[in-house]
Amino acid sequence: MESCSAMAKINLNQPILSPSPLPRNTISNLLHPSPLFFSDRKPFPSFFLKLQKQSPLADNYIEATPSIKCHATLPGIYSEASTLADIDWDNLGFGLIPTDYMYMMKCARGEGFSKGELKRYGNIEISPAAGVLNYGQGLFEGLKAYRTRDGNIVLFRPNENALRMRAGAERMCMPAPTVDQFLETVKETVLANERWIPPAGKGSLYVRPLLMGSGSVLGIAPAPEYTFLIYVSPVGNYFKEGLSPINLVIENDFHRASPGGTGGVKTIGNYAAVLKAHTAAKAKGYSDVLYLDCVHKKYLEEVSSCNVFVVKGNTICTPAIKGTILPGITRKSIIDIARGLGFEVLEQLVSVDELLNADEVFCTGTAVVVSPVGSITYMDERTAFGDGKVGRVSQQLYTALTSLQMGLSEDQKGWIVKLK
Repeated sequence: MESCSAMAKINLNQPILSPSPLPRNTISNLLHPSPLFFSDRKPFPSFFLKLQKQSPLADNYIEATPSIKCHATLPGIYSEASTLADIDWDNLGFGLIPTDYMYMMKCARGEGFSKGELKRYGNIEISPAAGVLNYGQGLFEGLKAYRTRDGNIVLFRPNENALRMRAGAERMCMPAPTVDQFLETVKETVLANERWIPPAGKGSLYVRPLLMGSGSVLGIAPAPEYTFLIYVSPVGNYFKEGLSPINLVIENDFHRASPGGTGGVKTIGNYAAVLKAHTAAKAKGYSDVLYLDCVHKKYLEEVSSCNVFVVKGNTICTPAIKGTILPGITRKSIIDIARGLGFEVLEQLVSVDELLNADEVFCTGTAVVVSPVGSITYMDERTAFGDGKVGRVSQQLYTALTSLQMGLSEDQKGWIVKLK
């Protein structure tokens, strides 16, 4: 590596402190790390950023340096003059690859977020009595940054993620960043990690904003302090099958959400609840689990991390948003795109019988994008779709969406936000 700096040039409307690149002859000194400070008072153990080459077990490590201080609402613009990170871009999976920077800001209960810091990626200090650890008071979002063929870096509908986080925060009794704060901090974090954005067509930079009750609380109550944090990782396909059809199993005993609960917001507990069924399904060779409603146990809800669609002729059906289903941003986008292509799209109750008699089935989500379903197993009986091939409608919608996200087609809907 020529440099440990994430940026070769920084151009801000206001001054900002930046770490200097480390010369080659100083890399050996990193074998004797010094403490890393995440605040003015509390030292943290040093940590290393691990750079993947041909596998996750590459031998290159870089010591993290002290944080960069900035404001959450600064209109910062970073430009990357150095080469891309030295990893195998052709074999990206959906796993964590530590990058250079993360973003953090805090506020007290009853107040609003104001200041933030761009820091070197690494561990954070948190009280064992934190609300997020004891009572699960936390939310997260997921969105992607893409590098287009003409050299632009773009985000896909990030304002929708900001609005969804604010809605979830209200349900979970937490303050949330404003939409503008959310957008600006996402932009700063992405551009600070620009060298980790995959080349056009090789993947994307997955952006994970977190909102959590970080203050100490013993009794059941909202935490007194909150942390908003963003980290990123380059990713490839979520399912190892890529665009090839996946195989789902319908879960009868466990349920993802219930009426009146938190299934309709992106709270962290929703995902812990699916781990048991998800792990069991993976062990049996399935790609993922499709959950049913917990009342009648016959209507579709969600797959573990994505929404589901059923195609019959020119009609596409998907379960209606009714409090137990996450309002997916990819889901919302596919509905708009499908209607624009002349399909009839219905948001309603969808039964298992309708599912099993469909012409095509596919899933949507930020991570999975559009994923065709090759088979559904229900009550130990397997129903196949499409003879193992990607369905016509799934392919059409996948192409329309990804062409827009990657800058290959004109953005007539105003969904793309260009960062540079």
